[in-house]
Amino acid sequence: MKTIAIAGCGKLGTIVARAAARGLLPDYKLIGVYSRTPEKARAAADELAAAGKDCRVAGTFDELLALRPDFIVEAASPKALRQWALPALSQGTSLVCLSIGAFADDAFYDEARRTAEAHGSRIYIVSGATGGFDVLQTATLMGGAEAEFFNEKGPDALRGTPVYDDSLQTEARTVFSGTAAEAIRLFPTKVNVTVAAARASVGPANLHVAMRSTPGFKGDTQRVEIRNSQVHAVVDVYSATAEIAAWSVVSTLRNIASPVVFV
Repeated sequence: MKTIAIAGCGKLGTIVARAAARGLLPDYKLIGVYSRTPEKARAAADELAAAGKDCRVAGTFDELLALRPDFIVEAASPKALRQWALPALSQGTSLVCLSIGAFADDAFYDEARRTAEAHGSRIYIVSGATGGFDVLQTATLMGGAEAEFFNEKGPDALRGTPVYDDSLQTEARTVFSGTAAEAIRLFPTKVNVTVAAARASVGPANLHVAMRSTPGFKGDTQRVEIRNSQVHAVVDVYSATAEIAAWSVVSTLRNIASPVVFV
């Protein structure tokens, strides 16, 4: 049985812990949790304890790493992933990542990939709130591919970002148009999926991203489109909440362990 640990016990990390408590990850033992807010890590561990499963609460990420899990589920932030990725990968611990925006940086992405290769670990980039990585990779391999990404949000989801102003409450408009690399710099926690789709296809500097704000809109629409001379594919996903991202982690872990793998 493989072991996992969770770094980041906000809403998404807690969903993964709850799935383990419910027996939805039968091929894994959840051995540790860590959060910058200790109470959240303790709450996640308590859910495991209520299900008769022992799970340690780590006071720091280094303590979590010292448990030497086979996998760490990262559900924190791109900044945290940049700090944690290389130490984890260099000790042979694989990463299942949600904060994929960290990998918009080509130099960091290449260093993480080389570190994983050198130490027998892996980086799993989950689909989160989008999908279609298989067709994105395939169409890109065929050659001549161009890709674009469309994201729709409600104005409240953009509060605290550089593009927000009160006029968005009554006026629909495109608030960003540029590359995935530019998008993640402007919205460091809101467009991780664009970097994931870019890494599965044409790269963060080449994936065009448009973000639209629509008054009264709730949730997120993520639409990725790729085309070459033979293929035109559109993956269009609406999600009312961010929960689909956590469940994509659960699905990925199950796929890793399964004798039948969907790719």
